[in-house]
Amino acid sequence: MRQQLFTFAGGLAALMLYAGILWGGAAAIRSQERAIADFPLEAPDVAAVEAPDPPEDVPAEVSPTLPEQKAKSGKVGRLPVRKIEPQLFALPEDGIAQPLERIAPRPPLSEPKEKPAAATVVFQRPVALAAGLIRSGDTTVQLKDIEPESAEKTCEGNGRSWPCGIVARTAFRNYLRARALVCDQPEDRSEGTVTAACKVGTENPAEWLVSNGWATPLPGTPLEAKAEAARSAKRGFYGDDPRDLGRAPLVIDDPTAGMVPDDAVPDL
Repeated sequence: MRQQLFTFAGGLAALMLYAGILWGGAAAIRSQERAIADFPLEAPDVAAVEAPDPPEDVPAEVSPTLPEQKAKSGKVGRLPVRKIEPQLFALPEDGIAQPLERIAPRPPLSEPKEKPAAATVVFQRPVALAAGLIRSGDTTVQLKDIEPESAEKTCEGNGRSWPCGIVARTAFRNYLRARALVCDQPEDRSEGTVTAACKVGTENPAEWLVSNGWATPLPGTPLEAKAEAARSAKRGFYGDDPRDLGRAPLVIDDPTAGMVPDDAVPDL
């Protein structure tokens, strides 16, 4: 019983000591705050502050202005430029600056790139349907810069009509001779018939047709001059029937023509 009493008394004394320490600390903090609140702050008198001496390099008539004076006047003064290193940095003298002069541009560092060649399409084994109209596979090509011609076209010459459309198609077939046709990439191939500029080898078939009078150029194309030359020379559509149907067959004077060789007679 006595031992428990001593333990309880010791714990109570420790709590009282801890409470006293906390109370003393709080009182010390309150006294410091009260001392700071009662301490008077002295503001310096701006008018009593003496202006600093101007730098040695600044002229005497230019005096530094306090910020308050600048704010009251509304003007901000600018000090003259002071030369720091005259040997390195100096202001341009009057009369030295000259007006700008335009000079020629420098040449390019590299040659301009050439435009890529237009994509081409090769039509193998072309067949002439008419003068200027060609079929290759499932595609029909109309040569550029000339009017479409029909194989049923007829012309007048020597007082009679002749099938100039068929003759023109035959001449065009002999010209092609199933050679490959190299054409520029047509813009639209949806309808099956395209119009394109083509070449056969190194020749332009449209130019060949116009030069021989087997095609009519479109207005405003360079082929009009060649069509006029063909008209003056009466070639193709502008001339007579090139077929000489009234000419008698050639008779060859050969005495052995009517003889039958012996080996041709059948054995009896």
